[in-house]
Amino acid sequence: MKELQNLRQSAYRIRRYALRMGEVQGQGYIGQALGYADVLAVAYRHALRLRPSEPQWEGRDRFLLSHGHYAIAFYAALIEAGVIPESELDTYGSDDSRLPMSGMATYTPGMEISGGSLGQGLPIAVGMALGLRRKENPAFVYNSMSDGELDEGSTWEAAMAAAHHGLSNLVCLVDINNQQADGPSGKVLGFEPLADKWAAFGWHVQRVDGNDLAAVLEAFDAARALREARPRVILFDTLMGKGVPFLEQREKNHFIRVDPPEWQEAIRILDESQQTEGVPA
Repeated sequence: MKELQNLRQSAYRIRRYALRMGEVQGQGYIGQALGYADVLAVAYRHALRLRPSEPQWEGRDRFLLSHGHYAIAFYAALIEAGVIPESELDTYGSDDSRLPMSGMATYTPGMEISGGSLGQGLPIAVGMALGLRRKENPAFVYNSMSDGELDEGSTWEAAMAAAHHGLSNLVCLVDINNQQADGPSGKVLGFEPLADKWAAFGWHVQRVDGNDLAAVLEAFDAARALREARPRVILFDTLMGKGVPFLEQREKNHFIRVDPPEWQEAIRILDESQQTEGVPA
């Protein structure tokens, strides 16, 4: 119970950090950040083995942000984990900032790859997982990707390779918010029955509500504890804009622009919701 309360606080702060960064630029991939915050809270405050002051520690678990446009959510998680100081938040997207609008490994501590060209993360993760296994390094590789990346052939080639090599140190996290730049993901290119597809490719599959912290926590633990020699995938159904109703209800919120006063309104709503739930900030 205490851990869940701590994770709720972390998810709240991740959402709040993301909104503050969105306010700096007046726009951004805020819908994804709000929807994916619970997953990132569990990843960075529970599941990953990290040394915040030593981002390149060889024994660390690797977290690959394949969907580089989720960088605003990722930075919020890195701030929450203590990898990046909160004081850098106001530099988001600015010249010479370590927090560019799309994730780039050369700029940001804790950023393992330069994501954004969708479909590249899982192939890189397969290579990393193979390399770690051959070095007898017990670290895990977590590849975080979007449902839009299910359109990419490279994703499924990598999925086959991972199963062929029995990569039990690889966990793929898929955010299923059913929205991409061109419209609902399932209408752009249908991907259901998704759990069956991953299972057919030889993966251990879990599908959970990505905004249910208890379910997310259990799924991460189950993926890590599995003793089978095969890769694991967790499919997270999430709600874009989670925690801010006027953003949740937008028909199109893949990339959000709002009027300047609305950023503070979103933060106010988030803060009030946190207080109503009785979870201290």
